[in-house]
Formats: sequence, structure tokens, C-alpha cells
Amino acid sequence: MHDDEVDQMTLDLSGLSTVDADMKSAVLDQFYEMAVAKRFVTQGGIEFARDLLEKTFGSEKAFEVLNRLQSSLQEVPFQFLKRADPSQIATFIQEEHPQTIALIIAHMQPQMAATIISSLPQEVQVEVITRVASMDRTAPEIVREVERVLERKMASVFSQGFTFAGGVKDVAEILNRVERTTEKTIMADLEERDPELADEISRLMFTFDDIVYVDDSGIQKALRDVDSKDLALSLKASNEDVADKVYRNMSERARANIKEEIEFMGPVRMKNVEEAQQKIVDVIRKLEESGELVISGRGGGDADEVLV
Repeated sequence: MHDDEVDQMTLDLSGLSTVDADMKSAVLDQFYEMAVAKRFVTQGGIEFARDLLEKTFGSEKAFEVLNRLQSSLQEVPFQFLKRADPSQIATFIQEEHPQTIALIIAHMQPQMAATIISSLPQEVQVEVITRVASMDRTAPEIVREVERVLERKMASVFSQGFTFAGGVKDVAEILNRVERTTEKTIMADLEERDPELADEISRLMFTFDDIVYVDDSGIQKALRDVDSKDLALSLKASNEDVADKVYRNMSERARANIKEEIEFMGPVRMKNVEEAQQKIVDVIRKLEESGELVISGRGGGDADEVLV
């Protein structure tokens, strides 16, 4: 198994609770069906597999199994990048056209993409980010051509077909993981070039649910600048983890007042809730900009390290 697969399996195993007999049986049955289907497909193709699966499991089950199997059989473009060293990839692609780099970056995991973005020349960084943000569906011939070039350079095997990658959300994920100075530089340049795109990316980079990653002292500072009505409206539709994080950093009296306000608030529009949550996000982002609070998981160092 690849390192990333081992890591994921380790995390899954560590969080696995007691599995009852019915669940075990269902998982083993599904594994058996998938194994049989995959063998049939590799021996004689989809039609051959469908015919045998229908005879083995019936038409309905055969259709269900093949549907599940289809996604696992489909190769993912640039899959080799998961096993490549980011610095090596950066060396190979830094002279490429920004659109080519954007296509490659869009198919990477955010953490690896962030590492490569950070290693690119400053003038190229914002160009690539802009192109990734506006990317949607890529024609197969373009993907194949880029893969062909990288296959020659890095001796790897690639796949084909239409791919969906990139977009503003992916850019936000990437920038959330680069070093803070790199992010600031890219966003400053992007604000001059395309203010609307910069604002859209900025709003996705830190969401209301990410409040759980803010240190406690930072939450307390943010609450001083937040209107109580906005806070109550925000918490009315928040998840339990966010609510617990906020309540833990409030006085008992303030907490009781907010809960009472929420209780008597009545039905509210989701649009109004999102607007109130965005106001709180803006407060936290400003405090982070000024170094007054810490958000865990930022790129460039230990997430728990605080410099004084």
C-alpha cells in the first residue's frame, strides 16, 4: 500500500468502534461481490461481467455491484503525483505555462499543492491560483497531452478521460495550507487583479465551522467584538462542536443570555444566519491578520506553536 493509504487506514482503524455481527456480514458480502465482479471484468470486460453477475446474483444485484465497481475501476488522472516528492514535481513543472501548472495543481491533494505553490516564483503563483479557481471541466485530449509530457519526464503511467477539478473551493483549501506570508502575497496581488474572486476565495478560506480551530483566548477576544444578536443568530444553526467551543469561552451569565435569546428567537431565514456567521468570520480573520489569535493547522510550522 502507498503511504497515504496506510495513513488513512491507520486513522480509520483507530476510530473504529465495536462492529456488530450484521455489519461484519454485510461488509464481507460486499467485499466478495466486488472481488467477483472485478475478476469477471478483467477476464472478459464489462458485458462479460454483467452476464455472469446476473447469473450469480440476479439482475438487480448485478447492476448495484457494477455501479459500485465502476468508480473503483476508473483511474484518476495524475495519480502518480501522490507518490512523488513535491520539490521534484516543482522542478519539473515550474517552467511550464501557468495553465499547465494549474491543471496539474488542481489534481493534487491540497497539502501537496500548497507546497508546490509556495515554491513557484511570486509572479507565477497568483497566475496559477487564478487559473485553478476558474477551472471546471478539462477536455481529455488536453489531459492526455499534459500526462504524456510528464510521463516522458517522470516515467509514470497515467489515465485519461474527462476530469472535474479546480474551482474556488480548491484554491481556498490550498491557500489555507500555505505559509501565511505566501498566502498574503497571493491574496494581495489577486485583490488588485480580480477583487471579486479574491473576496470569494477569502470567504471560503475560513468558515464559521472552523471556529473550533481557533485558540480559546482568540475566541474570547473575538466575542468582545461580536454583537450578541449576531452571535445568537449564528449559533442557532451551528453544529454542536462550534456551539460548545463558543459557550466554553463565555461567562455563565453571557452563555445563559445567548441561549435564552436563541430559545425565544423563533424561525429565522438561513440567509440571515449565514450573514451573521460571516460577520463573526470577518472578525476572526481580522484578529488573525493582526496576530491577536491563532488558528490551528496553518501551513509553515507546528499548528500548536505560539510565538511570544
